[in-house]
Amino acid sequence: MDVSCFSQNVLLVTLLLAIAVSLVESQGTRVGFYSTSCPRVESIVRSTVQSHFGSDPTIAPGLLRMHFHDCFVHGCDASILIDGPGTEKTAPPNLLLRGYEVIDDAKTQLEAACPGVVSCADILALAARDSVCSGASWAVPTGRRDGTVSQASDAANLPGFRDSVDVQKQKFAAKGLNTQDLVTLVGGHTIGTTACQFFRYRLYNFTTTGNGADPSITAAFVSQLQALCPQNGDGSRRIGLDTGSVNRFDNSFFANLRDGKGILESDQRLWTDASTKTFVQRFLGIRGLLGLTFNIEFGRSMVKMSNIEVKTGTVGEIRKVCSKVN
Repeated sequence: MDVSCFSQNVLLVTLLLAIAVSLVESQGTRVGFYSTSCPRVESIVRSTVQSHFGSDPTIAPGLLRMHFHDCFVHGCDASILIDGPGTEKTAPPNLLLRGYEVIDDAKTQLEAACPGVVSCADILALAARDSVCSGASWAVPTGRRDGTVSQASDAANLPGFRDSVDVQKQKFAAKGLNTQDLVTLVGGHTIGTTACQFFRYRLYNFTTTGNGADPSITAAFVSQLQALCPQNGDGSRRIGLDTGSVNRFDNSFFANLRDGKGILESDQRLWTDASTKTFVQRFLGIRGLLGLTFNIEFGRSMVKMSNIEVKTGTVGEIRKVCSKVN
């Protein structure tokens, strides 16, 4: 990826604008919510993401994951951003999230341009969109307000890297997302990395007999991963989630699942479970199945996810500082 990937694909955005409008008619958010009150909001957020990306490309997947983790707890209300002991930010699934400085930077600029107008929740939703470049974009409905509650214990229900497909589907369904949304949004792992500590158990003593690796990983790939993540090595070492295409937002993640090269156990299970395998195959254009275009479907599912339990109208607040409740 390079900074030029932040240029907008006008045709794709136009198409997804229609999708976004149709999906959020009754959600209380809408595309262009700030067109009068803060017309530069999108350009300010986009330029902020671009600036940070230029010096640290890893913030792209970081912002995408942060938005996901925010929406799956109290809804898309920026509760993930609140500082303090016992907040969501301190929960184990959120300890390695990154990109908070990008949201803070954008908020500072927006408070200078439009004081008290733009919510942190909307900044996060826009930043997540702008972090996904080189092919995907979508119109982001705005109008969210910020939540005032953030508890680490509530993050326990986030999808986990050891979850079965049934558990993953239950967690997504609880948020109004279907099986296709599940496969599509997990496809966001086409960019970014994970630490050895989250998948190394698959490489050593995985089977019930006490030796051997997870049989769903192709044998040659096991050797590669063992070299990168020795059994007693550094558990914090980072490994790309989409082998061979870690910095490109494309459908190669699904090809890796097909080839037994999924890094996280929960990801690889999307290929071994019949209910999700069909969608992986459709993203790969398997003959005989109705194909799906990943970039378009990802935008569609992100719009759905970004409207989970949103706070609008007089509910919640517009934080002055994203890390602190007013």
